[in-house]
Amino acid sequence: MELALTLSQRAIGLSDPNPRVGCVITDEQGHVLGAGHTQQAGGPHAEVMALRDARARGHGESALAGAQVYVTLEPCAHHGRTPPCCEALAAAGVAQVHIALLDPNPLVAGKGRAHLEAAGIACELGLGAAEAREINIGFLSRMVLGRPYVRMKVAASLDGRTALPDGRSQWITGPAARQDGQRWRQRAGAILTGLGTVRDDDPRLDLRLPGTETALLQPLRVIADSRLQTPLSARILQAPGRVLLVHAGAASSSTWPAGVETLALPTGGQVDLPALLIELGRRGINELHVEAGATLNGALLRAGLVDELLVYLAPALLGEGRGMAALGLLPGLDAAPRFDWLEALPVGGDLRLRLRRPELGY
Repeated sequence: MELALTLSQRAIGLSDPNPRVGCVITDEQGHVLGAGHTQQAGGPHAEVMALRDARARGHGESALAGAQVYVTLEPCAHHGRTPPCCEALAAAGVAQVHIALLDPNPLVAGKGRAHLEAAGIACELGLGAAEAREINIGFLSRMVLGRPYVRMKVAASLDGRTALPDGRSQWITGPAARQDGQRWRQRAGAILTGLGTVRDDDPRLDLRLPGTETALLQPLRVIADSRLQTPLSARILQAPGRVLLVHAGAASSSTWPAGVETLALPTGGQVDLPALLIELGRRGINELHVEAGATLNGALLRAGLVDELLVYLAPALLGEGRGMAALGLLPGLDAAPRFDWLEALPVGGDLRLRLRRPELGY
């Protein structure tokens, strides 16, 4: 299962909106017969890739009969863009399938396991479950809650400043932290920012991973811009991939560049953030990566929409400057958003902190 989990990570930035799955087939002695991971949407799933690999290595039906299969997510049981993987495994005549996690997708949800058991194939559940959950935490969120997993990235000084008072922020953290941040962007189906960040920093917010072995899927870039004031010259509109400009019903006479879509989600003159998450879930976004300023960060935190904080702390003090999130005046300590620690890890000369809200609901 450890190898299957490693393979599943190769599907990051490749398989969305499908889950990231790895599969390994062994003989009774534990020798690997075949292995694979999920390909791009519409391409083969991990189980089919592993079966193909086994046959390419010269292992025919006699070798597969009695084989052990290790897969990080329940084999699918529905006809979508590809046939059901549970049928492919049953047809191969394997003896046992070790499943890390059941698939909460209503089209699967135990049906894959039931199909295998009806075919006389023993199933074991739970081996590697914690690791498999982390790899597919966004897919689980979308299947169970109907919205993506929201990870908010912040680069700050030790005293919690993300920029000087005039907005200058390049660069608070070092090159290693910035490159590490690209890896977290790669996990995301979409990156969310606000108009203030677009105006102050003019970011591209695209994915840049030199030397990557996988075909890059550029995340959808989402701008929360209540009055559609994003400058036509903004670099975020020009970078590769698609852009979604979310506004509050404001009229605009601008002719946006190709690849830019506008969407009205108004509430009280602002963008309806819970509705935005539901819309992104409907569009197949599993993980939403937030790189924004204090205003949008504060709004997301106050609404309880942030699942994880990804904070890079630089060993510097900025004094007066802009903060991480505009939460406003809290009535008391018990009103403070609380998170559980996941890790504290040095990255270059900076410190990476990861925190998660206590109850995700899945």
